[in-house]
Amino acid sequence: MTKEDFTVQILDMEKTLYHIACGILRSEADREDAVAECICKAWEKRDSLKSDAAFKAWVTRILINECYDICRRGQRLVVLDELPENAAPENTEARELRQLIMEMDEIYRMPILLFYVEGFSIREISRILQIPEGTVKSRLYAGRAKLRNVLQEEEVSV
Repeated sequence: MTKEDFTVQILDMEKTLYHIACGILRSEADREDAVAECICKAWEKRDSLKSDAAFKAWVTRILINECYDICRRGQRLVVLDELPENAAPENTEARELRQLIMEMDEIYRMPILLFYVEGFSIREISRILQIPEGTVKSRLYAGRAKLRNVLQEEEVSV
């Protein structure tokens, strides 16, 4: 992969990388550090990439690992308060839904964020999270069911 190809693809992924970091890290500084370190590691290891088609999933996996490394070092909590403001919807219902997603267990939250917010396919999510495609599907299904139950409970109490 040439320097120019790498740069173009990383620039195309910049917002996606930041949003994924937001799903794991609370601190703005940690998010920025994780994205920067991810880009550096991807550049250094670009020759180990077997297929240019897998670039996006490969870089995303590097980012997730970097975020977890930051968490293990005890720098910040592994919960998201909010998405970046430029991605935050304006209406109250969407904001409440976003908050419910962020309060979910990570095993459901990450597939939902990657699929619905970032637009990754099930196959890509499988590679990124290093779990079988069937597991991605079941976590998406279970995550949607949990959201549906919470939303129905809120409707009944209103």
